[in-house]
Amino acid sequence: MNIAIIGLGLMGGSLALSLKKLDFIKSVVGSDHNKQHQEDALSLGLVEKIVPFEDVKKCDVIFLAIPVNGVIASLKDLTDVSENTTIIDLGSTKEIIVASVPSEIRKNFVAAHPMTGTENFGPYAAIENLYTDKVVVLCDLENSGAHQRDVAKKIFKSLEMKKHFMSSKEHDRHAAFISHMPHAISYSLANTVMKQEKTENILVLAAGGFRSMSRLAKSSPNMWEDIFRQNKSNLIEAIELFEKELTNLKQSILNDEWQEVRAELENGKKLHEILD
Repeated sequence: MNIAIIGLGLMGGSLALSLKKLDFIKSVVGSDHNKQHQEDALSLGLVEKIVPFEDVKKCDVIFLAIPVNGVIASLKDLTDVSENTTIIDLGSTKEIIVASVPSEIRKNFVAAHPMTGTENFGPYAAIENLYTDKVVVLCDLENSGAHQRDVAKKIFKSLEMKKHFMSSKEHDRHAAFISHMPHAISYSLANTVMKQEKTENILVLAAGGFRSMSRLAKSSPNMWEDIFRQNKSNLIEAIELFEKELTNLKQSILNDEWQEVRAELENGKKLHEILD
């Protein structure tokens, strides 16, 4: 297979590093609107060469590793690809992307969300094995062509990813709680502390707990603004339910209801019985 990756940041660059190791991949080329990203991707050896958008269309598989709005715009320009071409997007929200796929290439398209990443971005953030042993969610796969389904499954299996299947609507609600809301909280936590504490106090006193909870605020604001906009209704629901939980804990502390506080903490601790 000849692979093209549009978007050569953390996700696209890391994908390129992993795909190059697979014996059935003939070539991995890239495209990125950012000239510096193009130069960096080449100097880092992420892709063999940078190609114009028209040449991307000649590849067997096209990965869209760009923000949601970019995915939607790119799909409109890919309506003339071969019927055997497979287009796979890696966007963090799915329903709006799936709804925007032009009908003439719906069979070509596979909606995927690899549940992986770091707080860093750009080609220099690319790391090997970012995808290994991680979950990839494939959405509305019944609407993709049989060939495209097989290609996507083969690639993600070869990357040693764990495949899960659900509708794009289900995905976006789950992602709001497990991914998007934590990012919103992390940014809000960072802003709260910066408005209350001087820089020197933050440097001296910020220990592991604060650093862990605020780490996500290092992520790209442009990307997360896009994600928040595209998944607004689900994110608002998640934030409101979080606010309710936090208000309940606050009220218990305010009223010296320490047994209630302890019960809330014990309930929260159970999460890591699932995750660990």
